Amino acid sequence: MLMPKRVKYRKAHRGRMKGKAKGGTTIAFGQYALMALEPAWITSQQIEAARVALARYIKKGGKIWIRIFPDKPVTKKPAETRMGKGKGAPDHWVAVVKPGRIMFELEGVASETAREAMSLAAHKLPILTKFLQRETV
Repeated sequence: MLMPKRVKYRKAHRGRMKGKAKGGTTIAFGQYALMALEPAWITSQQIEAARVALARYIKKGGKIWIRIFPDKPVTKKPAETRMGKGKGAPDHWVAVVKPGRIMFELEGVASETAREAMSLAAHKLPILTKFLQRETV
């Protein structure tokens, strides 16, 4: 699973997912991309599941770029614990994804193969996504 090696603070505030993505909104590396259309917290497990689905479908055919990284810790209190007694321990890591953010990129495969691979990856994610293709000029 993806997670930071070190962080400055163990626990983070939840924050808000208002507005559109500031950066990472254009295809930078590959030929095809998967773009988020909704705001969400994407867990490291979901990123890994999408990556495995992509890699399995394209076999050894292309190159994959993961453009999101789970750098936000999410805390959780144990089950059946009374209220109070502080914030829970860090449980898992999430990437904050806003609409317009490119999450995965792909190159080195045919257009139909890329579309199907991205569709399989999108099924592993909890948000609506859109398949993009770089314009060749």
